[in-house]
Amino acid sequence: MHFDSRWKGAFGIGRYAHETRSRFAQPVEDMSAPGDPVSATGIAAWEARTACSGLRRRDEFLLSPSFTPSVSWRGPQAVTVHDLIHLDIAEESSSAKRAYYEYIVKPTVRRNAVTFTVSHFSKERLVEWSGVDPERVVVTGNAVADAFSRKGPTHSAGHPYVLYVRNSKPHKNSPRLVEALARMQERDVHLYLSGEADEATVRAAVAFGVTDRVLFTGGIQDEELASYYRGALVAVLPSLYEGFGIPAIEAMACGTAVVASETTSLPEVVGDAGLLVDPLDPEAIAAALDKVVRDKSLHHRLVSAGLERSKKFSWDDITRRIETALAQAR
Repeated sequence: MHFDSRWKGAFGIGRYAHETRSRFAQPVEDMSAPGDPVSATGIAAWEARTACSGLRRRDEFLLSPSFTPSVSWRGPQAVTVHDLIHLDIAEESSSAKRAYYEYIVKPTVRRNAVTFTVSHFSKERLVEWSGVDPERVVVTGNAVADAFSRKGPTHSAGHPYVLYVRNSKPHKNSPRLVEALARMQERDVHLYLSGEADEATVRAAVAFGVTDRVLFTGGIQDEELASYYRGALVAVLPSLYEGFGIPAIEAMACGTAVVASETTSLPEVVGDAGLLVDPLDPEAIAAALDKVVRDKSLHHRLVSAGLERSKKFSWDDITRRIETALAQAR
């Protein structure tokens, strides 16, 4: 089997690629190409690379941990479509992205014997969009790295805080979370946001008078991120859209209570181990955060339920699902 090894980094697809690639039982040959995998130059380099190898290896699978297939590969292949956010969120779409999905991704999904995705929500959306037989779409799920556990150092902030592990894209809904912070009755609670400061979130903090309670952490490596989870009163995911939502199970594995959106994939990931809220309603988000912070019995229940639920997500199981599906697709 050949593996698209271009996807690296501390983000959803990067984590998925690293954790599954390191666990395959069968021999795997990495294939890479220079450039951003979704840039025009990166796509061209990938096609050139796979065209050369594909001519010689028509009986071997090419597996991508992301949505980027190779048009030039002559043998069987499988892609992993984590979500359709590039189509479903207008602010994160473009004519070029829509064309790529319509003319490259959709025919690939329809042609391949198997396509992978990470949640039942994403599977339903993928089947609806592509018209592919649901039997040919396999839900693998996601899991967490070993660094995320209850054991280890705890970040000491000197004040209570709520943590949101996110980027600055519109679907992460950070400005509404800032408004929710301003509406909380617990006025000493701060909001920690991973990543760099972005204009929309800073503008919201100024507008709602909470600049002194909002902190941008910058990039955080896994070991340090686990300590931030352990130190948080609550981990919150008010996203408008997720294909899975790995921070929810990272937080649970670290023994942190979770408040998350009631939309897209998050209900199936969180289950009854967290509080679900309307991400469009800052008042509802604030009320849920206040409730978890104030109600010690509820907080304890969510922590206990989260620890148990996080055990249901295993990279070993995910990798076995992938290998089984590929074997059946041959």
